[in-house]
Amino acid sequence: MRTLIATAFVSLDGVIEAPGGEPGYRNSGWTFKDIEFDEAAYEIKGREQDEATAMLLGRVSYQAFSPVWPNMTAEFPGYNAMPKYVVSTTLQEKDLVSNWGEISILRSLDDVAALKKTEGGPIIIHGSATLNRNLADARLIDRYHLLVFPVLLGAGKRLFSDTDKDKQNLKLIESASYANGIQKLVYDVIR
Repeated sequence: MRTLIATAFVSLDGVIEAPGGEPGYRNSGWTFKDIEFDEAAYEIKGREQDEATAMLLGRVSYQAFSPVWPNMTAEFPGYNAMPKYVVSTTLQEKDLVSNWGEISILRSLDDVAALKKTEGGPIIIHGSATLNRNLADARLIDRYHLLVFPVLLGAGKRLFSDTDKDKQNLKLIESASYANGIQKLVYDVIR
């Protein structure tokens, strides 16, 4: 079974919205404002690109990334080359870009569960707040790669839902603290 990994820049209060500067959110770009850059804190991002064999996105993140990432050949060569899967009930084949490699549309969480049963390596989820919450609630996520930033944002899209559900235990498998206050936390989901 393939490992499904959720990766996120997250505020201490759980917000993942607009970390890189996406428009429409009042705290847009919060990961780079007022936080000293420490290259070591982002080491996991390069490792993810080397280890993942496929990318999973929700429709909104796909529509935000697909016009930009294919042109970032130096920054994202691994991601640009790997197959991509977009979970959407509305996106059509004609809506997919043609310059970002193999892209498939999945229509449901059942399709994601079926994808996990195929041969291959880890599948990484980028952005996709709603998809992450739904996958977590369906117990389909196997690992979390979190860079927790020392900020409180209050409002915004959250990584975790507030659905009343059974407790899910996690096992910390890697962690690090950086001088700029960022915490790296890697958790496996205990089944």
